[in-house]
Amino acid sequence: MAPKLSVLLLILSVVTVTVLAQRRRTSSSTTTTNTDEWNYRDGSEKVNMRGVANLTQVLDNWRFDILSQMKGLLQNDHQSLLPDYARIQPLSEALDDLYKEFNALKAHLGDLTDKFSAIETFIDEVKANRANNANAGPASIPDPGPGPDPVPAPVPRQAGRRVLRKKASS
Repeated sequence: MAPKLSVLLLILSVVTVTVLAQRRRTSSSTTTTNTDEWNYRDGSEKVNMRGVANLTQVLDNWRFDILSQMKGLLQNDHQSLLPDYARIQPLSEALDDLYKEFNALKAHLGDLTDKFSAIETFIDEVKANRANNANAGPASIPDPGPGPDPVPAPVPRQAGRRVLRKKASS
């Protein structure tokens, strides 16, 4: 029993020493890593700049190749990259509804343009009458006589206005 006890005490002392040594090592390394920051300049003189330039060139070539292949696929064979939207029924219906709404708004805009064209000509005539009355001035007020009122000259349309005509829907 005595030899077993001495062996157990020896093993226990070795384990205790190793645990304490590991604790000291981890506590000393943690304090240095928490306070110190990585210095990226350390070893910078050992960097092979030709290798960095070659790596940069390789990555740039890969980027160019990937982008040119994607561009070529999108232009020539877009069906292989993009999904077939006709197979996605809700999206297809939503696009169809959006197209119908756009066409309805365009037709409504044509109707409003037709309605407002008459109002625009009336406003242009009123402006022309006011301009003629202002040009005549208060000194030459016409006598209300038995004859008919003079007819104003036609007013030229203002530049910059366009009238959109509604196409006949089929």
